[in-house]
Amino acid sequence: MEVIIYMNTLIFLLLGAVHVYWAFGGKWGMNTALPTKDAGGESLFSPGLIETLIVAFGLFLFAGITLSNLEELQSLFPSKYLKPATLVITSIFLLRALGDFKYVGFAKKIKNTTFAKSDTRIFSPLCLYLGLTTLMIAM
Repeated sequence: MEVIIYMNTLIFLLLGAVHVYWAFGGKWGMNTALPTKDAGGESLFSPGLIETLIVAFGLFLFAGITLSNLEELQSLFPSKYLKPATLVITSIFLLRALGDFKYVGFAKKIKNTTFAKSDTRIFSPLCLYLGLTTLMIAM
């Protein structure tokens, strides 16, 4: 279980760092990171600095919560909230993997965009992995 905790913590930290990079103008990966309405490439939304930093903060928080599940580090996060917080992370990522039934997730209907192809190959499987392994950590 320790390996999974460390792996998930690392993934959350890396994802948080990518969001900080994007928040301050980084372009790498942006063309596949946002859902688009159609193959023409019009983004459904355009997150700004604050929104992107909020997501980064959340991912860093998820890393801290996940790491707190190690017995020797449980003092990092209040113990009475640790399991519920870990289950919230589980829910977020399992719901993201399932998707919105139109643009994101395994249940999406729009499948011919650059984002949709990346979502099918990378994003949704990663969310499913994070959701299931975080559930294992919580239990």
